[in-house]
Amino acid sequence: MKLYKFYAEWCQPCKMLSKVIEDAKDKIDVEIVSFDIDQEMMTAINYGVRGVPAMILVDDEGKEIKRQAGLVNENQLLEFLKV
Repeated sequence: MKLYKFYAEWCQPCKMLSKVIEDAKDKIDVEIVSFDIDQEMMTAINYGVRGVPAMILVDDEGKEIKRQAGLVNENQLLEFLKV
């Protein structure tokens, strides 16, 4: 499994989510792949991302398991990562 995190440099909630993820990194056991929607617009379009921040949990083939839009706190993040 991987966590795809979609963000933009100009997005304040995205920066806050990055801090939440950084603070919880010792509790997270999935690889995190970050996509800047301004640099990787086609990836965002392919995954149907309409706003940031957004997180998509994918399986080993890149197929979506579930998604979360918007800012979350650490507890919500850890709950989202449970499958």
